[in-house]
Amino acid sequence: MKWEGDRQSDNVDDRRGAGGGGGGFGGFGGKSVGIGTIVIALIGSVFFGIDPSVILGGGEGTVPTQAQQAPRATPANDRETQFVKTTLAYTEDVWGQVFAAQGSQYQPTILTLFEGAVPTACGTGRSATGPFYCPADRRVYIDLGFFRLMQQRFKVEGEFAQAYVIAHEVGHHVQNLLGISDQVHNAQQRASEKQGNALSVRLELQADCFAGLWANRTNQREQFIEAGDVEGAMAAATAIGDDALQRQSQGQVVPDSFTHGSSAQRVRWFQRGLESGKVEDCNTFDAKQL
Repeated sequence: MKWEGDRQSDNVDDRRGAGGGGGGFGGFGGKSVGIGTIVIALIGSVFFGIDPSVILGGGEGTVPTQAQQAPRATPANDRETQFVKTTLAYTEDVWGQVFAAQGSQYQPTILTLFEGAVPTACGTGRSATGPFYCPADRRVYIDLGFFRLMQQRFKVEGEFAQAYVIAHEVGHHVQNLLGISDQVHNAQQRASEKQGNALSVRLELQADCFAGLWANRTNQREQFIEAGDVEGAMAAATAIGDDALQRQSQGQVVPDSFTHGSSAQRVRWFQRGLESGKVEDCNTFDAKQL
């Protein structure tokens, strides 16, 4: 992946070494992204046909949180940090362009780097959770140790695979701006556990498709994809499929408990976004087959 020398985002909040953990929010609330009869609501989003003012209004107001007010550590500027800042800048450029084409303005997320634990508006986030997005404060949270885990545990190499992870989480931010995440959560409150899990899968697969869309459009602008990069991202999608993780952790696969999608599904929707580059092709909620 060729990224050196490109623009770096100013929207990275480096809290490593700032003493995370605690924070008074209780356990992680499970509302970091979340859907039943979502199809109608989804079609109501701006890209599937509603007034752009839905996005301009920005959904729920941002609530000041301890995560936003905590003291900052001295930001690092090593290669890994520069890579994260550049990848986030790529997402800002792509989604800024997509939103502008609909007469709207993209509101970038803040990407928070942390170690161990961090207070968020969704509760205390922990490294063991993996990278996540909190709709309540509109932030992506990543412990960069996850990238080393990808290499050591899942044998997934390459910066493009890491960029896919970031782009997936930013995809959840886009869903939040569109109001999709709230519709998902509301529908899950009325659904059975099995139905709620199935809706979560569709939300996650759409974020995978959005990550593919990001790669498509960024490559058109920057020609940043190199030989082996796409294969690395596919390997990452395969490694973190629910079936692969369940097989590895418990020796059996329970499809009804899937919340992110199978390896094949994750690969398929990432590929779809990568090949198309169109938001309308990422409508997982209207898909008869995932």
